Amino acid sequence: MTSPQQPIESPFGYRSTAMEVVDGVDLTGKTVLVTGGYSGIGTETVRALASAGASVIVGARRPEQAHAVLDGMAGDIAILPLDLSEPASIDAFAATVAERIERLDILVNNAAIMASPLMRDARGYEMQFATNHLGHFQLTARLWPLLRAAGPGTRVVCLSSIGHRLNGLDLDDPNWERREYEKWPAYGAAKSANALFALQLDALGDPHGIRAFSVHPGGIATPLQRHLTMEEQRAMGWYDDEGNVNAGFKSVEEGASTSVWCAVSPLLDGMGGVYCENCNIAAPAGPEVPHGGVHPHVCDAALAQALWTRSEELTGVAFSG
Repeated sequence: MTSPQQPIESPFGYRSTAMEVVDGVDLTGKTVLVTGGYSGIGTETVRALASAGASVIVGARRPEQAHAVLDGMAGDIAILPLDLSEPASIDAFAATVAERIERLDILVNNAAIMASPLMRDARGYEMQFATNHLGHFQLTARLWPLLRAAGPGTRVVCLSSIGHRLNGLDLDDPNWERREYEKWPAYGAAKSANALFALQLDALGDPHGIRAFSVHPGGIATPLQRHLTMEEQRAMGWYDDEGNVNAGFKSVEEGASTSVWCAVSPLLDGMGGVYCENCNIAAPAGPEVPHGGVHPHVCDAALAQALWTRSEELTGVAFSG
């Protein structure tokens, strides 16, 4: 069953790094898959999990860049092409993965785009929703037999964001066909969908010992901001007039820590369906949590079920078994 959405005692926090989280953790014999594991916090997620002994598969939209970043990194790391906005690419990637491994112990749905101008995939779907949510929905469905094969203790980590507070999730018009497109509400919708997907996935996976978590990694300066001008980022307080990053931002090593914590922490054994931040289960948003926390709509089981049904309709994909 879904765990209480309330913090627990954790030895890690806001400034913890991914490598600190895996210190003493042995993932030898485990197989991990990380989407977008060659940029920003994805790179540090791969580095930490590989350093703990896991065999890591990285899904990369730009394999050449992935090799430039990851070749030479310590550990067993394989790179395979994956474009989450292309259904055929997702299916081909999953088929190749299934040829290589018999079980998948940890899946980190990390890749994302943010606040992009209106773009559509080949199906006509809005790109943030298509890439961040629908692509990972289809990928997880295709990998479901491998996750099932891994059995109890299997974990799926879905990267959400504090951007979920922007909401904007409209299941009647998820692809902005009847509304004037707004990039930030569209991002909020996609990130809300990531958290709701983890909530429903956990409910379905729990009987099989598969638990799912959603994550806010924190504010971090990464290529995720590629669609934003420096003027926009200064206006939001991310950079000052001299180009210095906000002192409250995390490093990429710190930004990867909560994803890794959700993937490996024994404190989360038997738990799932929760939204996490700063290496802990997040508290409900409110006056006591002014800069974070989880908003009620992404803890709504009925909305999570409705999103799941809509995602099946849009992708034509259902989870086997």
